[in-house]
Order: sequence, then C-alpha cells, then structure tokens
Amino acid sequence: MSIRQKLDRIDIRILAELQKNGNITNANLANAVGLSPSPCLQRVKRLEASGVISGYGAHINLSKLTSTVTVFTEVMLKDHRREDFIRFEANVHGIDEITECHLVSGGYDYLLKFLVGDIGHYQEVVEKLLDLNLGIEKYFSYIVIRSPFVKHAAPLERLLSDEA
Repeated sequence: MSIRQKLDRIDIRILAELQKNGNITNANLANAVGLSPSPCLQRVKRLEASGVISGYGAHINLSKLTSTVTVFTEVMLKDHRREDFIRFEANVHGIDEITECHLVSGGYDYLLKFLVGDIGHYQEVVEKLLDLNLGIEKYFSYIVIRSPFVKHAAPLERLLSDEA
C-alpha cells in the first residue's frame, strides 16, 4: 500500500497549507484545516516521520540581494549506457550553479537549470563541465529573459483528490 492511500482530505489540506507557509504556527494550521491543535500536530509529526514532509525552508527573493541569470540547458550524451548516466548525474550534482537536473525523453537526454551571476559565469561553469569529459555530445542553452511566475507548491488537492 502506498503512502498516498493513507492520506485523507485533512492530511492533504495540512500539506497544502504547509506548502503555502511552512512557518505557520500549529494553532493557525489547525484552525485552517478544521482540527484542534493536538491532533493537527500529531498528523504533522506522522507526515514528517513517513517522509511525506521532507523538510522546511525559506523562499529567498534573490533580486533583493543580487542580479542573477537563469539558463535552461539541454544536454545530449554521446553514449547511453547506464554507467554514462550515473557518471553524468553524479558529477553535475556537485555543481552548485545547477539547481535542477531532469532526465527527459525526446531529442536530448537532460534538462539542466543553472542559476548564475551573469552569462560569463554560465560560460565558465559550462566550460568546467565540458572539461570533466562526461560524454556530452552537444548542449543547447536557453537564457531566461523574464519569469512571469514560479510556483513552489504542487497542486496537491488536484493531484491527490482521487486518493482521499
């Protein structure tokens, strides 16, 4: 039986509220989901213990601190053996400027998201990546001009509505 089958509507509402505000007090969370504080806290602790809640963090508005450039990069590997993928993923995981790595289907193998100070910084990181000889056949870069919105929360009530 999967974890999702163990979630009820209240669990899903708790998760949705915590996605919006991970800093919410237990009393306010309980009120938002229609529970008293003690059972609400028990549910949160259970969700944490099961790994459904994997952590808490702050969303930082980097534009208030510095200027950045986001670049999406498609990467195609020369070879497609299991060890090629493992080696590539292990090496890019250690590059701080790569904030996301997705193995995808289609015309290329990976979609990487870079967060860098400027285009020169991006080029420097890519050159170091190429110097690692990870079997990159080619790559294509897409510089983000503007991000009208970025959502940090999954639409849990829609995704899990059949499970509750």
